[in-house]
Amino acid sequence: MELRMTTEIDIIDADSHIIEPADLWTSRVPTRLQHFVPQVDVKPGSTSGTPRWRIQGTWLSPVGAHNYAGWPHYPPDLPSTLADGDPAGWDPTIRLERMDEYGIHAQVLYPNIIGMYTEAFIAAGPEVSLACTQAYNDYLIEFVATDPSRFIPIAMIPFWDLDEAIREIERCADKGHKGLLFPNQLERVGLPHFTDPYWDRVYAAAQASHLSINFHVGFGLEDLEHSDAERRETFDPRWTARRNAVAMMVSNGVGLSHLLTSGLCDRFPNLWFVSVESGMGYVPYLIDSLDWHWRGHGAHLRHELLPSEYFRRQCAGTFWFETSTLDLLELYPDNFMFETDFPHPTSLSPGPASPAEVPRDHVKRHLAHINVNVLRKVLYENAARIYGL
Repeated sequence: MELRMTTEIDIIDADSHIIEPADLWTSRVPTRLQHFVPQVDVKPGSTSGTPRWRIQGTWLSPVGAHNYAGWPHYPPDLPSTLADGDPAGWDPTIRLERMDEYGIHAQVLYPNIIGMYTEAFIAAGPEVSLACTQAYNDYLIEFVATDPSRFIPIAMIPFWDLDEAIREIERCADKGHKGLLFPNQLERVGLPHFTDPYWDRVYAAAQASHLSINFHVGFGLEDLEHSDAERRETFDPRWTARRNAVAMMVSNGVGLSHLLTSGLCDRFPNLWFVSVESGMGYVPYLIDSLDWHWRGHGAHLRHELLPSEYFRRQCAGTFWFETSTLDLLELYPDNFMFETDFPHPTSLSPGPASPAEVPRDHVKRHLAHINVNVLRKVLYENAARIYGL
């Protein structure tokens, strides 16, 4: 019965990414700003001729770097151009076809360039960075318009300018965005910690607009000074596997710990916070540990709830490739969502160089034994509730 039920539940993918088309920004800002916004070019002196994103003098990743779905080679090989990768990354019609193939009913949509290389956008100056943010959010609404019932847009906000951030939250809420992308490592760009009351105006605006705050694991300007040839020569798959496995867990764990112990949830009790790409299996232990030390050091005398109670009330995480820890979902059935991370290297996207199987098959194989009521929540209901569907 439970195996059959997995095929009857519409699956909401709580984390996927848009591969930004090369003209996203140049076609959407005033002519006088076109030279200053992100565009695609070949870096002078490049021996590979690989087109890369560039913001003024700062060179970012190759345009196809994040579009790994179905790619036949292992890193450090990557799609050099948009044409080399899966067109479902940027074409909404083909994206819907791929979702049907994967057994995905709807997808939450996150950016790549503006989310991962935010420091370069900030450095472009206040006018350009705001124009870029608004252009991306408008583009996302255009993408979603292909099928608003199946695409869930998450807005980028210009957090480096509080007044503009509030205005953009209100503008995006009116346009139909379903949540907000916000960093939880703001100190990396010289701004107050995300739990600091400095940000309360942002959280208040989000709460008033019924939009969740979504902390994505990718944030900050990566080291992009090395050439493609240098990266290939120094690439070690063992080191990269270790970094990805540990760094994502630690980063999300630290952010979640700050969130649950800072008083932020006390100040905004009706605001949902989502830790994207958090994983699931280690979180119950982390919360048990927080509760234990919370009591052991007397913090329970100052706060109404335990960290675990704040988590149950208004926090969520996402999981995708896990198999051996899934029974733990029954501990927090209202607080986790299934994702695929399409089309990133770690995604549930089958291909010659990927251990993934089709998401529908992954769910059948590894989640069919989970209680049907829990399964319905983590595959559909939790995301539907958090994103106001």
